[in-house]
Amino acid sequence: MTHDLDHPEIREAVAKLCEGFPGAYWRDCDRQQSYPTAFVTALTKAGYLAALIPEEYGGLGLPISAGCAILEEIHRSGGNAGACHAQMYTMGTLLRHGSEAQKAQYLPDIAAGSLRLQAFGVTEPTSGTDTTALRTTARLDGDTYIVNGQKIWTSRAEHSDLMLLLCRTTPLSDGMKRTDGLSTLLVDMRQVRGNSLTIRPIRTMMNHATTELFFDDMPVPAANLLGEEGKGFRYILSGMNAERILIAAECVGDAKWFIAKASAYASERTVFGRPIGQNQGVQFPIAKAYSQMRAAELMLREAIRLFEEGNNPGEEANLAKMLAADASWAAAEACLQTHGGFGFAEEYDIERKYRETRLYQVAPISTNLILSYIGEHVLGMPRSY
Repeated sequence: MTHDLDHPEIREAVAKLCEGFPGAYWRDCDRQQSYPTAFVTALTKAGYLAALIPEEYGGLGLPISAGCAILEEIHRSGGNAGACHAQMYTMGTLLRHGSEAQKAQYLPDIAAGSLRLQAFGVTEPTSGTDTTALRTTARLDGDTYIVNGQKIWTSRAEHSDLMLLLCRTTPLSDGMKRTDGLSTLLVDMRQVRGNSLTIRPIRTMMNHATTELFFDDMPVPAANLLGEEGKGFRYILSGMNAERILIAAECVGDAKWFIAKASAYASERTVFGRPIGQNQGVQFPIAKAYSQMRAAELMLREAIRLFEEGNNPGEEANLAKMLAADASWAAAEACLQTHGGFGFAEEYDIERKYRETRLYQVAPISTNLILSYIGEHVLGMPRSY
């Protein structure tokens, strides 16, 4: 293991911060379906949400491996970084494709925590993963874009000031590439919320603060266009490998939490005069989940290494995300089964984490889409969709 990807000091400090937010805190947030404001504030104050923002804009200027260490530790401690992880990869889109003026205007306030960039408006009810089929439009009128349409599964919109929004600025016409004509806007939601922007919360099986958005002639200054008009799909894609890598780290953290919890319980719980962990039927699924987690962790390290060298590791980022999600789900299954009826009791935190980690078979990209990517782009088989 290379030590420079480990960031032990960061891990130790994050674990210590998480001690202040035990299971009872997360259970309460889950029960109320409330946003973990106190936790996000503590993370922000400690500088962790600005970890990947360059020092010149007030951030810590750390590489993605540090972001992974932060997120993994949050999940390994029994928490959930879903409330704030988006800032790490949405910030990257602004950093890579924003103008100097845009970066100077927004990044220092994001780093300081006085502005939140947590929302990412891409998916629509009719298009799902087929991003190029989106229908939200932005029409330029003088120096203002007028946006109409809707988005779904835009998490944290109620708790964010800014949103990255992908919309169509040029209608699709014959001969055009489907990925052309899409643009990325940086929307200041504080100026339009409740008027031309309607936010509708969606209750889900885990506490993820996700919403549906409706735009009715929503004005966005033309100065808030990121990069070139019509090239927005490429800008969004460039952030997706980072997103896959960071979420893989969360899944590795979840798997470690479930495995530790299951191993400890299996060693202590006595039935028929012996610890249940002495039975191979209990022991082996936990050991198997551990082996899956370690394999996923190694693939994640490879994705991180390539990313930090300036490559665009599509294969490794996708595989890391899929293997880590599979490992966390296997660990969740083993942990719940090991605890039997107690696993379903709220106070053990297992059923909450079980629900939370199940999401990553589906989001931010479905496992099936990753397999399609590998089949087509890595193995050279015909496109399946």
